[in-house]
Amino acid sequence: MASSQMHWLVLIVSIISAIGVGHARSVIRSTPNVKRLNLSENDFGRVPPGVHEYAVVSLTGGTFTGASAKINIWNPTVVYPEVSFSQIWLEAGPPESLNTVEAGWLKDGYQSTGCYDLNCEGFVLQKGTRFEPRSRLAPVSTYNGQQYDITVAIKKDQVTGDWWLYIQNEKVGHWPKNLFTHLKDGPASAVRWGGEIVNTEPGLQHTRTQMGSGRFPSEGFGRASYFHGLKFFDDKFNEKDPKNLVMLVTKPKCYDLQLNVDRPERVGVNFYYGGPGLSPQCQK
Repeated sequence: MASSQMHWLVLIVSIISAIGVGHARSVIRSTPNVKRLNLSENDFGRVPPGVHEYAVVSLTGGTFTGASAKINIWNPTVVYPEVSFSQIWLEAGPPESLNTVEAGWLKDGYQSTGCYDLNCEGFVLQKGTRFEPRSRLAPVSTYNGQQYDITVAIKKDQVTGDWWLYIQNEKVGHWPKNLFTHLKDGPASAVRWGGEIVNTEPGLQHTRTQMGSGRFPSEGFGRASYFHGLKFFDDKFNEKDPKNLVMLVTKPKCYDLQLNVDRPERVGVNFYYGGPGLSPQCQK
């Protein structure tokens, strides 16, 4: 069953404890009455277990205090109860104690907007922000029509060490540094930009859940979804263009990515990404 529900702005913090006990992946959403809502991966409930598939670019081999990009906004088809993400990740630590902060938008296949694990600590919303998590993003881009995007940035505060989220250059809120181990006092060791979907393999075949616009990168502007103006912040908090990016595409017959570099005054480092999922060339 495909969902026609609109996608939502999503904020995520993922923490694996330093002693390797458990993996708490928290989806932080907000409603007018609830400021912090979290979802544990061990109690996924409405986010089902399944195969996670990616079309992302990664920057590693350095120390990073932030990242940003303009993310094209679409309304992809999502099969219940799966999820399609378009976001930025910052990571630190080994796999057994990984910390990440993530932000972008998602479209889910859920039929309600319920709350999750309200006892968990998490994102602290900035008073008066126009961009609360769980905010509806509209309008959305249309095929061969008007294109819309949103500027997303995550930055570590030089004084407090907290990780701040900015949408359209406005402070939305922060993840307190005490949520983390490796990201508490230090910078991130990796940055990733791109798309992710959850594939539950309905009917023992590949899902029809789309990534991005649901079109392959080869279709280009106005058809394929994009990230424009990729930036990172180094260990001295200087903003820079990423170089030597590494592409990770887990299933290119289903979802792909095309990396490009343009002049900074145009769209800078950018890429098209996404795909339709199940198709004649993507069966499993």
